[in-house]
Amino acid sequence: MKTVDIYTDGACSGNPGPGGFGAILMYKDNKKEISGFERDTTNNRMELTAAIEALELLKEPCEVNLYSDSSYLVNAFSKGWIYNWMKNGWKTESKDPVKNEDLWRRLAEKNRVHKIKFIKVKGHADNEYNNRCDFLATNEIKENA
Repeated sequence: MKTVDIYTDGACSGNPGPGGFGAILMYKDNKKEISGFERDTTNNRMELTAAIEALELLKEPCEVNLYSDSSYLVNAFSKGWIYNWMKNGWKTESKDPVKNEDLWRRLAEKNRVHKIKFIKVKGHADNEYNNRCDFLATNEIKENA
């Protein structure tokens, strides 16, 4: 099974507001950057979208190291929140509907296909790939909003 490193970031100008995402996929010596824009969204939706869009580019099941500065994204998997949400019919512990269920469902499906390790990185720090993803995301907002 191939091992792929993916860095992701999402950004929003206002919350909600115009948003962008960026991701970098790396396999051996190959590197691919992607980014996108949504006119009316939230920061959390852009964080999830970055991961989904990157994972959807993989053509076969892979081992994935997915790096994100989003605690929302990383903790959902590393702390098992998403598994409880699925088990509880996409409801939180307090029985409220899970926000961004549509995106969480897509991520859960990708997590069944790929062996994904979600890794938290410090945002806006010294990680060149996280900083590049932040640039890609914020640049989408500048160019499209």
